[in-house]
Amino acid sequence: MTDPPKPHAFSVEGITAPLRYPTFRRVWLASLLSNLGILIQGVGAAWAMTEMTSSADKVALVQTALMLPVMLISMPAGAIADMYDRRIVALIALSIAFCGATAMTAFDWLALTTPNLLLMLCFAIGGGMALMGPAWQSSVNEQVPTETLPAAVALNGISYNIARSFGPAVGGIVVATVGTVAAFALNALLYLPLMLALFLWKRVAEPSRLPREQLSRAIVSGVRYIINSPSIKIVLARTLATGVIAGSIWALMPLVARDLLHGGAQIYGIMLGAFGLGAVIGALNISAVRRRMSGEAAVRACTLSLGGAIAAVALSHKPFLTAAALVLAGGVWTIAWTLFNIGIQLSTPRWVAGRSLAAYQAALSGGIAIGSWGWGHLTDAVGVEIALLVSAALMLLSPLLGLWLRMPHISVPGQDPAALADPEVRLPLTHRSGPLVVEVEYRVAPENARSFHNLMQDVQLYRQRNGAYGWSIARDIADPELWTERYHCPTWLDYLRQRNRSTQSERALDRQAVAFHTGPEPVRVRRMLERPLGSVHRKEDVPDCAANEMLPVDYKRDGYTNNRQ
Repeated sequence: MTDPPKPHAFSVEGITAPLRYPTFRRVWLASLLSNLGILIQGVGAAWAMTEMTSSADKVALVQTALMLPVMLISMPAGAIADMYDRRIVALIALSIAFCGATAMTAFDWLALTTPNLLLMLCFAIGGGMALMGPAWQSSVNEQVPTETLPAAVALNGISYNIARSFGPAVGGIVVATVGTVAAFALNALLYLPLMLALFLWKRVAEPSRLPREQLSRAIVSGVRYIINSPSIKIVLARTLATGVIAGSIWALMPLVARDLLHGGAQIYGIMLGAFGLGAVIGALNISAVRRRMSGEAAVRACTLSLGGAIAAVALSHKPFLTAAALVLAGGVWTIAWTLFNIGIQLSTPRWVAGRSLAAYQAALSGGIAIGSWGWGHLTDAVGVEIALLVSAALMLLSPLLGLWLRMPHISVPGQDPAALADPEVRLPLTHRSGPLVVEVEYRVAPENARSFHNLMQDVQLYRQRNGAYGWSIARDIADPELWTERYHCPTWLDYLRQRNRSTQSERALDRQAVAFHTGPEPVRVRRMLERPLGSVHRKEDVPDCAANEMLPVDYKRDGYTNNRQ
């Protein structure tokens, strides 16, 4: 069967192109229902808290309880998504959230709900969704071609925002007419279609020829990758800062409806629906924004507009004016978050996609959670209006962050895998053999020394991203043309992982470095065990390694000259 045509990812046709793929379409439609249920449950939980207590702090903590798990367990969740079958991980995560929603329904039906119990159950539901997020987001590129990935990311945002356009209003109606227990029960039921869609997905897993990493090592690998990726660090920092400041609009919305607009659950739902409507409008215009503005300019425009919208919400006491401001806020909110998300997805290779997206989720949800807690405390002290005005002022100042943390140019780099063949090995090795020392010798003309050194700084980052440590570059003082790159890997298995993680863009850096090399001989590579005596037993009758521990070795050459000793 012929695959559907592949239009430009951000054309009008391209926005809906991912829906032509059956798996993505089923999961997308089911996630729309799930998002609807989550938002209905959110309205019910927030309103239940306002009925149980008048404390703004407690009301704001509902949002914190839902978002905080994402910050706390996002990196383990991302590592699990990269290590195991993402479909199974998502199903387990949804089961956790389903159990939490069912328990919330039962306790509320029995009139046993207390503020602290409500927060605990919100935390449990948030924990399930925190585990679900990286597995789901990192599996999108398994369901659609790479050229339609930006459109698929935008569609996922549209799914949530379509639900946000109607979910809060529906939630407000459900709470006002039937009660919070119905809102909680409806959320539990709407998890089931997504669980069924994931169950029906026949995911084709690509088996790795290397053993699976341990969870702790996988987490360290993810953190190391992010630390050595300047563009990802900038996006995460801007995401965190924007989330902390903009958390006020989410945390204080129930109090805006109750104290500023003097309304009930229906007004609260309508206000959130207005925000969701703006978010859908914003998602549909992301392509136009990307065509006309750079990433930094777009983020600045979004934060300035969001600051103005928050100020309008603080000063308005008319539902119509507040709703109009929230439409604007929803639009620019979605554009900013989608730009952040697309940038991370397109700049991350598959082996660490779950962990990178988990870090993005942690920055976003952690920022909102921290901000919600802070804005709740400030509201208790100075009131809703002043707290929102402070938030608006900080948001209007936030573009100044671009002077130090300028948004990187977002493009589609060569993140397709380009694994290297295993090097020639004559010494028997096991996966525990190590540490391994790698030395690469280049001969570079003196007039190219500065350019070569600058390029090697990028090589350093990619080596360290993929698992190397102790990287250095040295120039021979007796032979200035001779440069030696040196780095370590903890074990032979870690070195094989590093080579297996290479991408097209990283291989291009290698080729640029080799292009500086002059002389009759090719670049020379040495791979040595730092403690070779550890691989040789003192007694001759004890074998050096077991045959069943030997790793497969491919003797295809990798383009370099290997030292044979």
